[in-house]
Amino acid sequence: MTHKDFRKRYLCLQQTNRAMNTKILIIGACGQIGTELTKKLRNIYGVENVIASDIRKLNNDVVNEGIFEVVNALDFNQIEHLVEQYQVTDVYLMAALLSATAEKNPAFAWDLNMNSLFHVLNLAKAKKIKKIFWPSSIAVFGPTTPRHNTPQYTIMEPSTVYGISKQSGERWCEYYHNIYGVDVRSIRYPGLISWSTEPGGGTTDYAVDIYHKALENGTYECFLSEETALPMMYMDDAIRATIEIMQAPAENIHVRSSYNLGGVSFTPKEIAQEIKKHIPSFTITYKPDFRQKIADSWPASIDDTVAQKDWNWKHEFDLAAMTVDMIEHLK
Repeated sequence: MTHKDFRKRYLCLQQTNRAMNTKILIIGACGQIGTELTKKLRNIYGVENVIASDIRKLNNDVVNEGIFEVVNALDFNQIEHLVEQYQVTDVYLMAALLSATAEKNPAFAWDLNMNSLFHVLNLAKAKKIKKIFWPSSIAVFGPTTPRHNTPQYTIMEPSTVYGISKQSGERWCEYYHNIYGVDVRSIRYPGLISWSTEPGGGTTDYAVDIYHKALENGTYECFLSEETALPMMYMDDAIRATIEIMQAPAENIHVRSSYNLGGVSFTPKEIAQEIKKHIPSFTITYKPDFRQKIADSWPASIDDTVAQKDWNWKHEFDLAAMTVDMIEHLK
């Protein structure tokens, strides 16, 4: 057996052992990220080791192709019951109210985004679970943050309810790790683009909707101005990053608030130009609304060198590759 064959066999055995010892609970499994994350985790760890949950039971693959439980992310007792029932080791807390939706209901957004986090942090503090993934966002930055190549450590003065809750959550994650030894891991998602799920109420969702409208109607009215550059990431990369940070050795995770995660940055004008390469008749118009102010407070591009250094993060999809994949799947 060559060294290469031995290493391949070793990695396969390591993954098998990890799967046997890991029981995963995903809270918010029917959301934009949760849907694809659930599928990937079931492929890696086995259907019997991944418990999907959400506040309601939908007729979709998340519900129909594995273990599913109805749970309210604000109900500590329900979460604790599932953890004990399935002997859960890892929790992925994906339930949240996103930026644009949160501005319409600030009190509920704060309640959901913060108290759901406290529930899982306190379960880990009580040693009932071993590891937590909690997603943060580029919304933690604000108008005073350097907009280009925003560094890992910088000014953070968020101007939205969503951003305020995420920045507060980062501080609590770091606190629970430093004071109680909780193994919590987090990344700051940029705008996420996926063909398999509908937009979920975020400011960056134009970059999903534009592909749907291009194929359905051949035209799109954008709620952001044509030169609004924002950091984006294809969902395949985001899911891979989520799993890679959770599989990384604990000693490699040096940031316990949340890691910057970079992908590609582009404007509505640039994504429209890329779409026109495949659909020449496509047209776009611009009618900025209240989401323009939110977008203007966020970075235009992200520096994620700390994530690259700590757990070897690297994105794969650029705008051109993402557009080809989106159009192929949506057709």
